[in-house]
Amino acid sequence: MVAGGTSGLGLATARHLQTKGMHVVLLARSETTGHTAVAALGTSNVSFTAGDIASPTDVTAALDAAEQEGPLRIAVSCAGINRPGKTLGRHGPLPLPEFTELITTNLIGAFNLARLAAARMAMNDLSNGERGVILLTASAAAFEGQAGQAAYAASKAGVVGMTLPLARDLAAYQIRVVSIAPGLFDTPMLRSLPAGVQEALSGELLHPQSFGDPSLFAALVGHILDNPMLNGSTLRLDGAVRLPTQSHGPR
Repeated sequence: MVAGGTSGLGLATARHLQTKGMHVVLLARSETTGHTAVAALGTSNVSFTAGDIASPTDVTAALDAAEQEGPLRIAVSCAGINRPGKTLGRHGPLPLPEFTELITTNLIGAFNLARLAAARMAMNDLSNGERGVILLTASAAAFEGQAGQAAYAASKAGVVGMTLPLARDLAAYQIRVVSIAPGLFDTPMLRSLPAGVQEALSGELLHPQSFGDPSLFAALVGHILDNPMLNGSTLRLDGAVRLPTQSHGPR
C-alpha cells in the first residue's frame, strides 16, 4: 500500500513495486488523480482507494482492499502537504488551523498508517525473517527548515523523531520501520512553488546539479526492502543539499 501514491515520490514508488510483481493499492484524497495514476500504471497489479491518511476509517478501508490481494507486507507513506507561512507575517500570527493541518496530515497521518498497517502485518507468517516493512517520508526540512516552514519542518521532524521508537515497538513482531528524508526532488509539490523560488533552490544544488528524479527515491525504497539491516533510521537522500534560510515568500 502506498499512501500519496498518485503523484511524485509515491507514484514512482508504486511503479517500482509494481515492476517487482507486487499488487499495489494507492491511497489519496482525489478520485481524479487516483484514476489518472491507475491509468498511468496500467490495470495490472494496481488499484486505488480514495481517502485521507489521517482518517482511521479511510486507512482501514484501504488496508482491507490491499488484503483482498494477499497479506500486507509493505506500507509506504508519501502523503503530505506543504503550505508555507511565517510565524508572524504581514497579516499577523500564522493561523493555528494552518499549523494544525500540516501536523495532522504529515505527522498524525504517517503514524495512523504505521499503527494500522502494523496490526495487519503482525498477523503475517514470517517471510525471510520478517513480517513487514513500514516506510515513512520525512524531509530535509526536518533538519534545516526554511523561514516560513515552521509547520512543515515540525511535521517532518516528528516523522524523524518517531522512526526509532516505532522500530523498537514493532521489533518483537519482526516489522521494520525506516524513514527517507528527501531533499530537492522534481515533484508536483516543488513545481508548485513560484519560479523565482525554484530558481533559488536550484542554486543550492551541489552534485548532482539537478532536482532529484522520483525514480531515485523509489530505488532507495527498493533497497530498504531488500536490506534487513536498515531499521529504525532516517536516510537522507539529498545530494548533499542543505536548505538555506531563504523563505518561500512573505504572507
